[in-house]
Amino acid sequence: MTIREAAKALDAEILHDDFTDSEIAGAYTSDLLSDVMANARESGALITIQAHKNTVAVATLVNVNVIIICNSRPIPGDMLASAKEEGIAILLSKENQFTISGKLYSLLNK
Repeated sequence: MTIREAAKALDAEILHDDFTDSEIAGAYTSDLLSDVMANARESGALITIQAHKNTVAVATLVNVNVIIICNSRPIPGDMLASAKEEGIAILLSKENQFTISGKLYSLLNK
């Protein structure tokens, strides 16, 4: 499943278009960035409520393709600019992390 397909299936808003619509290899849900660095999968999605520039930096370190921000958290301009520069997609969901994690798990394991 590609990033754009996942966004549509999750009813999540794509916040910029400066990314490659690549396949999502898995996902990791966490708000602790050190935990993300230790456990997130390359080419996967990061599901979090951590809407700040450091989240993009961590995603870059572990080669995450897409960050899904939950609970309609406001996205600061510097985070969006950093994501564009790094080519990491940012999706915004109204739903909480538990719901998005379950839905994405089901979509990726059909």
